[in-house]
Amino acid sequence: MAGNKMKSHRGACKRFKVTGSGKLKRNKAYKGHILTKKSQKRKRGLRKATTLTSADEKRIKNSMGR
Repeated sequence: MAGNKMKSHRGACKRFKVTGSGKLKRNKAYKGHILTKKSQKRKRGLRKATTLTSADEKRIKNSMGR
C-alpha cells in the first residue's frame, strides 16, 4: 500500500481558506446564536473575516493538504 495519498482534514478545509498571498483566512466565532443580547456594533465586527497569523498556520496548512 505504499504511495497512498494523505487525506485532507475536511473540518479544517471548511473553516479556513487560503488567500492569494498564501495566508489563512477564517471567520470569527460567536455569530451563531443568542444574537439578541449582542450589540449591533459587536455583530457588525463579527461579520468580517480575519487572517490567521499564528504558530498553528503551518500545522493547519499541512492538515489541509497544502
